[in-house]
Amino acid sequence: MLFSCSNNTQKVRDFLADKNLPVGTAKDAYHVYKDSGRITSKLITPVMLDFSNRKEHPYSEFPDGIKIINFERNGIDSVTITGDYALSYAKTSISEITGNVVVVNHTDKSRLETEQLFWDEKTKYFVSEKAFKLTKESDTIYGIGFESKDDLSKHLSKKTTGKLETSEE
Repeated sequence: MLFSCSNNTQKVRDFLADKNLPVGTAKDAYHVYKDSGRITSKLITPVMLDFSNRKEHPYSEFPDGIKIINFERNGIDSVTITGDYALSYAKTSISEITGNVVVVNHTDKSRLETEQLFWDEKTKYFVSEKAFKLTKESDTIYGIGFESKDDLSKHLSKKTTGKLETSEE
């Protein structure tokens, strides 16, 4: 008998990519992002699958849900994003969050609920073409199609119904 073993990591990555398998799996992940020693966000998930071995579109998958907490202005402002499933594409910094998506701005007490949300992490912008409910102070807006900054400010609502309070500038 003759056995041989190789330790070529690129061959292993290619094999996993061909079989559509993740290159890594993390369970009960709690990841803290820092910038210049300051915590900027936290990611909490029961399962994270790492598909960074994809040549054209590397991504991470969160099949059992995700919770992201973003901190601005030294932690004074924070926004929490939760969903039942998420995909995050590394090259484009675009994430898709689906299933019971809730975004809460803890500073101004605004809350967005929808079934699907795309998040551009570079431009800090949310987009959804699904039905949504946006609650701000005493106003509740329902609609189909939504865009805003990732702190729910300066939003554009489409096909809206509900009580709307506006100011003229």
